[in-house]
Amino acid sequence: MIYVFLAQGFEEIEALATVDVLRRCGLEVTLTAVGDALNVKGAHQMEVTADAHINDIEPSGGDALVLPGGMPGSLNLLKCHRLRDMLTAHNGREGLIAAICAAPMVLGDLGILAGRKATCYPGFEDRLIDATHVAELVVEDGHIITGRGPAAAVDFGCAIASRFVGAQAVTEVRKGMLFE
Repeated sequence: MIYVFLAQGFEEIEALATVDVLRRCGLEVTLTAVGDALNVKGAHQMEVTADAHINDIEPSGGDALVLPGGMPGSLNLLKCHRLRDMLTAHNGREGLIAAICAAPMVLGDLGILAGRKATCYPGFEDRLIDATHVAELVVEDGHIITGRGPAAAVDFGCAIASRFVGAQAVTEVRKGMLFE
């Protein structure tokens, strides 16, 4: 199970393009609301109904935890104590964690990026605490995947998917989407 967390003010393209790619690859994804309700409004006023609420999912974190960016979505993710606990525990197990745009600041705040290479939306580099910033669309370092921003959303989703279905399956999905 891959959990993609939605907080009020999330970046819609980063969340939905990532989920789209993962589901095209045949992966089980649960859009998970962080906040008061299952309906979550994005940074550009698009409302998405999540599949589950963070209080109702398995706290062990499933196979991967994915954080879309956006503002104030990333700040709202950062404020969620249950999510912070899940990320810390998942990191301790070296479970896959992925964050894009402003959301890598959540990982930076938790010390998850220390000693790693990571990317983020320009202007958030100082929030990658003790990490080496790399100005690429997608950066993979061990069990951590980070994406730079909206333009990286499909590649970010593909990087996550490849960990589960392999590069060839992802290439076939990209071809079907006319990216290849």
